[in-house]
Amino acid sequence: MNTSPACENVDAAPVLSEALLRRFDAPGPRYTSYPTADRFVEAFGAQDLCNALQQRAQGAVAGSPLPLSVYVHIPFCESVCYYCACNKVITKHHERAGEYLDALDSEIALVVAQARSGQPVSQLHFGGGSPTFLSDAELQRVVDALRRAFQIDDTTEMSIEVDPRTVTPERLAHCRALGFNRISFGVQDFDAQVQKAVHRVQPFESVRELMLSARSLGFKSINADLIYGLPRQTPQSFARTVQQIGELRPDRIALYAYAHLPQRFKPQRRIVADELPSAAQRVAMLGDAIAGFLGRGYQYIGMDHFALPDDALAVAKRQGRLHRNFQGYSTQPDCDLVGLGVSSIGKVGANYYQNAKTLPEYYDALRQGQLPVQRGIALTRDDVLRRAVIMALMCQGRVEFESIELAHLIQMREYFARELEALLPMVEAGLVVIEEGAIQVTATGWYVVRAVAMTFDRWLQSDKLRERFSRII
Repeated sequence: MNTSPACENVDAAPVLSEALLRRFDAPGPRYTSYPTADRFVEAFGAQDLCNALQQRAQGAVAGSPLPLSVYVHIPFCESVCYYCACNKVITKHHERAGEYLDALDSEIALVVAQARSGQPVSQLHFGGGSPTFLSDAELQRVVDALRRAFQIDDTTEMSIEVDPRTVTPERLAHCRALGFNRISFGVQDFDAQVQKAVHRVQPFESVRELMLSARSLGFKSINADLIYGLPRQTPQSFARTVQQIGELRPDRIALYAYAHLPQRFKPQRRIVADELPSAAQRVAMLGDAIAGFLGRGYQYIGMDHFALPDDALAVAKRQGRLHRNFQGYSTQPDCDLVGLGVSSIGKVGANYYQNAKTLPEYYDALRQGQLPVQRGIALTRDDVLRRAVIMALMCQGRVEFESIELAHLIQMREYFARELEALLPMVEAGLVVIEEGAIQVTATGWYVVRAVAMTFDRWLQSDKLRERFSRII
């Protein structure tokens, strides 16, 4: 392992060693939000979201409405993948989708009643579960409902997650005709033994055919998800998967570390713990994958994402416009996010919310004519400030003191005196540089950027139950 992630304007630091891993690899959030979703409380409910949507609508009347981001959760899957930690419903009964789409129609109507119809949408994302569990007609139905409720046009970034086992080139063509212009394939690993161990068998040849079809259909961006740390993986076997993905040359690659939390996620109990790779093997997989992707011309976006130089993510990173939301890294500004569907998470103003996590609870709320919000949080001034610092670290690897001070009317070295002191071991380890007016994550520091961000997490510092989070590597 002889390559570190690229980090602009920073001299290359020593490669992350096993000793350094043992020192800084700890359970922690992925920071798709701050505060993180585990801090949401049930005291925040449907009425709080109604109030936030109404306030947004009033602001839109006073001036030009800011674009929305919309996320639609489709929970159904035909079979379970043992590594999965997503909210899903395993069923082969496709007729169950009809009741769910009826509920989605009701939820959309309730949101529009509070937020006004015709709000412009800059980003629309279908996730799951497996959105392609839905038939062509059902996908058409959902997209049509959204187009009636919101302003969705050719400028809207429309993306969909695809299970390669459930689609054909013809289905991809239908998605493209519906307006989807970005697509993400769940690959995880191409090794046959690993696929068998996680109950997700999909040959390289079938994925290659689908990616070639997506390219010919004119999808603007094609993403592939990979996971390292799965059972039966070795550095050698994963290197082959990295090589095969490099041959397919998707525009983006998401490289996730498998988090083995069987006490929280029941499907993971089917994974044989003795077949999981060691910590040293995981570090080797990560380092070799980063070296492999960089060697094939990809740019390291941050934490777990790579993109080709002309992809919008890479351009946004170079221009300092990269953002992070509940779907991961994004080119979209920090706009409001409407989450639709069971367990969906959204953000409106200085408020986060999450829908009911089970279908019975979700359906019951909508039958009563209520938004299916189960919990949420209203951010404090301190939350907003710390979110700005954490997101700057996660997206740019750099915090400029002056910009934070002007935006939040504080003095960085005074307000965060304890945090800056807590960073000193990372400074000594070559992970962070504290300049006169900035904090800079080094090339090696990107391996553990979550640990750097955790230093500024006020909620986490007083938390003794960190084991519920995945480990950094």
